[in-house]
Amino acid sequence: MGAVAPEPKFDHLLAMTDRHGTFEHACVAEPRLEHGYCTDDMARVLVVVSREPDASDGVIALAKLAVRFLNEAQSFAGGCRNRMDRHGRWVDDFAFEDCWGRCLWGLGTAAAHSDIGLVRSLSVVQFERAARGRSVWPRAMAFAALGAAELLGVDPDHHAARQLIADYAKGVAAAGADPDWPWPEARLSYANALLPEAMIAAATALDDTALCQRGLDLLEWLIDCETLEGHLSVSPAAGWTAGEPRPGFDQQPIEVATLADACARAAGVDASAIWTSTVRAAAAWFEGANDAGIPMWNPATGAGYDGLQADGVNLNQGAESTLAVLSTFQQARRLVSVSQ
Repeated sequence: MGAVAPEPKFDHLLAMTDRHGTFEHACVAEPRLEHGYCTDDMARVLVVVSREPDASDGVIALAKLAVRFLNEAQSFAGGCRNRMDRHGRWVDDFAFEDCWGRCLWGLGTAAAHSDIGLVRSLSVVQFERAARGRSVWPRAMAFAALGAAELLGVDPDHHAARQLIADYAKGVAAAGADPDWPWPEARLSYANALLPEAMIAAATALDDTALCQRGLDLLEWLIDCETLEGHLSVSPAAGWTAGEPRPGFDQQPIEVATLADACARAAGVDASAIWTSTVRAAAAWFEGANDAGIPMWNPATGAGYDGLQADGVNLNQGAESTLAVLSTFQQARRLVSVSQ
């Protein structure tokens, strides 16, 4: 891999955080207090801070805050609430939707990778609680499978994680009949690379070579779809399907980060250069190697911008976009260190 990606900078993420959690949205750089917090973002916070080597005191405090938030989000039966208002009051009901899957992803990642003993132990307890449930939504189950795979990486005999990942694998959608559209859904939508990444993660845990190869093939197909003239041009928020002209905008940072995560995992099981080169391209997308030729982050604060649009950049700096920058740079720097 070539040049090292910038070092993740947590200043903006910390500025977006108070005693309850990390605010979801921002107006330019200022948190929009009225929109409160969400489990989706706090799970992403836990993933990113658990991956960070030699974490600062502020990042360590974020890890502890995220674990507490996810604990409060859960029900005893495993369901998860997503939305908390600015005063710390939950405003929705328990469910088994994406926030549940992301909760398991964050907890499994922290249980496997956090340098904080208390965070690791609490994450295992909370993971086991959430793993009592199952979701009917493919992306929710895919996020949950990622968390289970991380936990199994350090505890191969963990029963709840192994059962969860086995149930996920049984429910993976069959390939479509059209060889030109192998995607398991009728159209690309959001966090697309999550689907092949979960296949690869589950296959590795279950020693399922066929599922692993399917995940790798799907991921390579997605990369082909999202590469234009040597740089990433990720699926816009509206998505697209076979036979439609591909819309160029509005491109979301979460698509780039999800692709980087998936390719980093693929690089762990397959030696093809496409995986590391795509992680490098993902980091470069944030630095300006994109359809607009404009940086998608603020190097002074570490903030990520909310979207790449036909007329420029959405300069709002919400939690999801900032975490996408941090995550992508982490993956790019980790792969460089592994290759050296």
